[in-house]
Amino acid sequence: MKQLWAPWRMTYIQEGTQEQECIFCTKYRVGDLRDGLVLTHTRHTVVMLNKYPYNNGHLLLAPKRHENALANLPAEEFTELNEALRQSIEIVRRVVNPTGINLGMNLGKCAGAGIEDHLHWHLVPRWDGDTNFMPVIADTRVMPQHLLDSYDRLRPFFENLLA
Repeated sequence: MKQLWAPWRMTYIQEGTQEQECIFCTKYRVGDLRDGLVLTHTRHTVVMLNKYPYNNGHLLLAPKRHENALANLPAEEFTELNEALRQSIEIVRRVVNPTGINLGMNLGKCAGAGIEDHLHWHLVPRWDGDTNFMPVIADTRVMPQHLLDSYDRLRPFFENLLA
């Protein structure tokens, strides 16, 4: 029998996704963007890797405004967020080369929002055959690339987002 080590999962299991501060409001303000997994931020938008990804290259895109209702975003901020989403899809296609992409926004806890107080898009690259028995049988997701390797591979392409 082979063992699959995924030590980062223990933090998620023990602590969940309950951060003391909103990650979308704070992570882009840290000194080292890599520590916060922030790929870039613009006037109104932050783009970061998901610390607990469903797949390699799983991005989170959020408005900087702490808001949980899409209708409450001013048009300028909504437009910038959507443009960042559009450009992020193209960057992920070029750099990570998935055969598909899932996009989703979970509004409310019952809809699956881990951070329900702050709107955010999930951009999840997908590949043929990336789903197997592990999540179903062993409650384990096999990640073939380290999170910081994903960050280092994607970060250069996000330096000029919305430029």
